[in-house]
Amino acid sequence: MIDKTHLEELALAAVLSPLGEIAIEIGLDKSLSDYTREEALTLIEVAVSAYQKYKVENSPVPDPIAQPQSNGVLFNASSYA
Repeated sequence: MIDKTHLEELALAAVLSPLGEIAIEIGLDKSLSDYTREEALTLIEVAVSAYQKYKVENSPVPDPIAQPQSNGVLFNASSYA
């Protein structure tokens, strides 16, 4: 197992509800080994999507002023004035 960040732990917990909903839709009486390929892929897609959505919605937004971006081209506007 990997060392999870606090955000990753919260994102994993956020998967539980959507995962439960799709499991109910597929059928709780159905064993995981009896899932069709499509059902298994849907289960995976729901889990991954919910995880990613939580992380995107809850990740801190980097401050663009604190982290200047450079495209590798040095440009000094004052030299063209």
